[in-house]
Amino acid sequence: MRSVVTVLGKDKTGIIYNVSKVLYEKNANIEDLSQTVLQNQIFSMVMLVDIDNITCDFSELKEELDQLGTAIGMNIRIQQEDIFNAMHSI
Repeated sequence: MRSVVTVLGKDKTGIIYNVSKVLYEKNANIEDLSQTVLQNQIFSMVMLVDIDNITCDFSELKEELDQLGTAIGMNIRIQQEDIFNAMHSI
């Protein structure tokens, strides 16, 4: 199963490192990543992540990413791919 991780907030050093570290520690595999920094220093990233082999419940992974977002001042969300696609289809 795949999930979509989104990250949004003011640009700073270590965002990709911190998010990918949490995913690594839970044995999630990053399959694709797109990131950009807009002119006013807003950081935006979308990751496609394979969670078939994670070492915790999805809710635990979600909670840890939420806590990381709070700690580094970013908005970090994870959604299962099918829910993400349903929310963004016309």
